[in-house]
Amino acid sequence: MRPVTSTLIWIAVALLVIGLYLSWTAGRLDRLHSRLDAARAALDAQLLRRASVAQELATSGVLDPAASIVLYEAAHAARQAEEEQREVAESELSQALRAVFEEAQQVEAVREAPGGDDAANELAEAVRRVPMARRFHNDAVRAARALRRHRKVRWFRLAGHAPFPLAFEMDDEPPTALADRGGA
Repeated sequence: MRPVTSTLIWIAVALLVIGLYLSWTAGRLDRLHSRLDAARAALDAQLLRRASVAQELATSGVLDPAASIVLYEAAHAARQAEEEQREVAESELSQALRAVFEEAQQVEAVREAPGGDDAANELAEAVRRVPMARRFHNDAVRAARALRRHRKVRWFRLAGHAPFPLAFEMDDEPPTALADRGGA
């Protein structure tokens, strides 16, 4: 009777250790998903801020009419884009910003206008923060994907019904003239 009791105790201990390990892994995955949600919210906030500042600058009258129209339409499209089209719309806004602010003279013209220095600084700051927020988001996606690829996570369905995380890929290269003056 003793060997059976000892064997049952070892089996119970092994099951307990496996259960604790799976519980710890599920908790870790949950924390990664929470981090991913927070990173996505931060990215959305930075993208919205960039589009809002660009739209405000486009309607302020400090840019020439053609540049204002290009910037306004790209910013408006980025703010109104559906989730499936968001990456493309944000990339187009980045391209519009580079087209409008490709030369330092355009940035200087904005800075010389009344209230333009604050607007240019705010836009430079918003443009600078988007790549950082996207990098944080994509790092969180990478970490969650790496854990979700493990067999134990798939076999025991530790991810539950959470959707598989997707990276946010867009053109976020800032205009050189704004990037050079970002901290000014």
